[in-house]
Amino acid sequence: MFSNSMGRLAPAGRSRVIVAIALALIGALAFTAMAAHPAEAGKKKKKPNTVKVMTRNLYLGADLGPAINSSGAADFISKNGQILRDVDTNNFKVRAKSLANEIKSVSPDLVGLQEVALWRTGEPSLTPSISGNYVASTVHVDYLKELMAQLNKGKKRYRVVRVQNEFDFEAPADYDNNPATGALTLGGEINGRLTMRDAIIAKVGAGVQTKNAKSGNFETIYQPVISGITIDVDRGWLSTDVKVRNGKWFRFVNTHLEAFGDTAIREAQAKELIAPGGPLRSGKLPAILVGDLNSDDDTVTGGDRLAYNALKAGGLVDRGTQKPMSCCVKSDILTDDNGARSDFDHYIDHIMTNRPSAVKRLKAGVTGLKPVNGYWNSDHAGVWSNLRMP
Repeated sequence: MFSNSMGRLAPAGRSRVIVAIALALIGALAFTAMAAHPAEAGKKKKKPNTVKVMTRNLYLGADLGPAINSSGAADFISKNGQILRDVDTNNFKVRAKSLANEIKSVSPDLVGLQEVALWRTGEPSLTPSISGNYVASTVHVDYLKELMAQLNKGKKRYRVVRVQNEFDFEAPADYDNNPATGALTLGGEINGRLTMRDAIIAKVGAGVQTKNAKSGNFETIYQPVISGITIDVDRGWLSTDVKVRNGKWFRFVNTHLEAFGDTAIREAQAKELIAPGGPLRSGKLPAILVGDLNSDDDTVTGGDRLAYNALKAGGLVDRGTQKPMSCCVKSDILTDDNGARSDFDHYIDHIMTNRPSAVKRLKAGVTGLKPVNGYWNSDHAGVWSNLRMP
């Protein structure tokens, strides 16, 4: 009478035995695998080290061409007034908000900025233009200050690694577009001063270390003669050595090559970057170059290809993207009733490397291809790339 309860297990008991046997078999198999491959059992698959970089031209706010090509002193003062009015119309304080949101949406570890303008004003005088002793000191708009304030609003997100002064010039201007107010008799009613700058900024709290920051101006420069005065249009480069998270050190270089004058000037500047002693001679470190090169090999023609081809001949390979194109709004005024998406029909904002076998592009993209808050963010779009590093 007891055989049913003691000789055979109840259903629940049988289930527990089956589970126990299954677990024992799994454990035995796992132990056998570890014994056969002890190294693999304790090894974790390494994630590739990646770095995200971006190049962003901010647009200085006006076209300088009319002033450079002015026909005399009166025309020069008139054109300078138009430049200051265009800067106001292009309202960088509004554009800075959208540019900051653009950068934050991509969240790059490093950004190379070009045309980081500092506009200042002062008492009217022709003397600074002639002597080069520039004195205008009242800040009209500081692009770097405005952009960093927006980037770090509510939280510290980016820091300035290095700033390099480029073209710096002060001249009288007919700001109110009324010669009767003394534009000619007083040498203009106000002096306007543009200090062009480039900069490198780095992400905060993302394991981005920088050291050995350097910068310099090119020896070969554009030198237009305006009303009998030769003007030096300085351009240059910045570099810093960088270590991102658990990766190895590399060099990050930002530049803005000449846009005006003979294309041979731009080519010579490109060659200075790769010449002995140049920032792209990075020794054992791989280098990443970002910037507005005003040049490409297949989306521009003629002499505009020279600078990019010089870099290619020096061993640099592109790691950005031209899908979609990233340049440029065909208007000096960036209000949303000017320009069109179809204006972006060539590619001059580049991300390149001198170690193509070690630095691989994982993904790249373009930002700023439509107006926001009533303005295009810049006449250029932004280009970013996520790179696999050694």
